[in-house]
Amino acid sequence: MLEVVNPYNLRKVGQVPTVNWDEVDQYLATATALSKDRKARLPDYQRIEILKKAAVLMEGRFEELALLIANEGGKPLGDARVEVTRAIDGLGLCIKELGNNAGREIPMGLTAAGTGHLAFTQREPIGPVVAVSAFNHPLNLIVHQAAPAIAVGCPVLVKPAEDTPLSCQAFVEIMYEAGLPEDWCRFVACDIPTTEKMVTDSRVAFFSFIGSARVGWMLRSKLAPGTRCALEHGGVAPVIVEESADWSTMVPSLLKGGFYHSGQVCVSVQRVFAPKAQAQELANQLAAGAKKLKVGDASHEDVDCGPLIRPHEVDRIEAWVNEAVEEGATLVCGGKRLGNTTYTPTVLLNPAVTSKVSTLEVFGPVVCVYGYDSIDDAIEQANSLPFAFQASVFTKNLDVAMAAIHDLDASAVMVNQHTAFRVDWMPFEGRKQSGYNVGGIGYTMHDMTEEKMAVINL
Repeated sequence: MLEVVNPYNLRKVGQVPTVNWDEVDQYLATATALSKDRKARLPDYQRIEILKKAAVLMEGRFEELALLIANEGGKPLGDARVEVTRAIDGLGLCIKELGNNAGREIPMGLTAAGTGHLAFTQREPIGPVVAVSAFNHPLNLIVHQAAPAIAVGCPVLVKPAEDTPLSCQAFVEIMYEAGLPEDWCRFVACDIPTTEKMVTDSRVAFFSFIGSARVGWMLRSKLAPGTRCALEHGGVAPVIVEESADWSTMVPSLLKGGFYHSGQVCVSVQRVFAPKAQAQELANQLAAGAKKLKVGDASHEDVDCGPLIRPHEVDRIEAWVNEAVEEGATLVCGGKRLGNTTYTPTVLLNPAVTSKVSTLEVFGPVVCVYGYDSIDDAIEQANSLPFAFQASVFTKNLDVAMAAIHDLDASAVMVNQHTAFRVDWMPFEGRKQSGYNVGGIGYTMHDMTEEKMAVINL
């Protein structure tokens, strides 16, 4: 059994059964047999009915699921409710995207050789899917990884984060209750060696991973020949502030983007570049807002920032902030632990460009503000790292906005919005070391299918 604790008070909140390799091996064998037996595939309308019923069941357990997210993952209850809403909507997106996940006609009369032929494509499920997930959105990430597989007709094995398996288990059980046969979706809580053996098995057709770059790239390097994959890692998200920016809307946006879920978000606001004449005042205003955020048990209604997922993360962030201050950063607010599991929302001004907080993903409640001489210098520094995910620019100047969109090395550039903004039908992808391939429900459904062409000689 795997015991699950509340990351704030470290009290046990539940447990889930673990499986060994023999059980996983059988799951993979069954998934492979289902994929090969085309007559065993569930028809589209039946999968749609299952997804619709699952959404109704989740709606009926809305508050229960939100409390589960807060208790096992430390996400503040208000944000946990938003996550449940997104997860329910995600099932609806899967249904909608099924109508778009279609083939096309290939024009054949473009040369004499093709004349007299009809060609078209269809999309087929790719085969067994293995999904390994992260802790920070323990329900919605599972929906993004498992529900597309279910929607397109791929058997899926889901391995949740060790810290947050309860939401995943609840989702899988809801799918069963909605009518999905158990062999089509398996909850797999297992140890690291079993996980690696499962992921790298030659029967896996598609591997979906959300987590650290170190683990993701390592697993990708060991995939069996032919296994496709999508990796979502993290970034060190940059924000460019231009002198015309509207601070009345920008400051609240940056506070949300930087301290939402205590910064434990892969596109959390981390590096904010402002004109030198404005940097100190921006840091002061961010600090004033950060000081108002209440830190505590995420299951309490009035808490803004919950705990970090494990005590050693508090130790790490404390060390990184202390290092930044020793290397010349000004500590504007925060900079201290509140206990074994929480850390104060922190604002740093002008850390050294070589400090860890400037070069690596903090994944904690720390926002850094840097003063720049020219916006070109700021964009150059923003682009200087081997990570690139979402970025943003705040400006009232259209030329500046368009230049930032063009010049920032990012998969998405938000204008007058924080870097952590996302809706679930957007493409969501990391560049360089931040990931591989595209997330987002419709894009994942596309990746979990393959195109087959038919050519008919008329």
